[in-house]
Amino acid sequence: MKKFLQEFKEFALRGNVMDLAIGVIIGAAFQAIINSMVNDVLSPLIGLIANTDLSYLVLTIRDVDVKYGSFLTAVINFVIMVFVIFLLVKGMNALSSLGRKKDVVEEEPTEKTCPFCFGKIDIKATRCPHCTSILETIETGEEKEN
Repeated sequence: MKKFLQEFKEFALRGNVMDLAIGVIIGAAFQAIINSMVNDVLSPLIGLIANTDLSYLVLTIRDVDVKYGSFLTAVINFVIMVFVIFLLVKGMNALSSLGRKKDVVEEEPTEKTCPFCFGKIDIKATRCPHCTSILETIETGEEKEN
């Protein structure tokens, strides 16, 4: 039993588990703010179009109430939550890359073009494999050809 409790303690106090727990708690508190914004601000404003609050939109079919207004409110909550999380992640990425220096690494060319046959050849080649022209002499200014 001691070993089990020790393993549980190691698991529960790991950094990732604690980070996840903190994220869930903050997410729940943040969800309450978003729900209030949707239910108390956005739904009444959108309800001006339908002359009612969205959460009270009900369709009655054979004495059964289908509360599609509540569903629309939940969809609006979801879209707003996703948008806000997107903005938060985008902002965090921008802040994390603020102090970093962008390394622009230009890749060295690996191929060159033969000036005689215009074939693609390796950059280190001294003779063209297509037309067998000597390439080193052209680069040094000599005018020898094969």
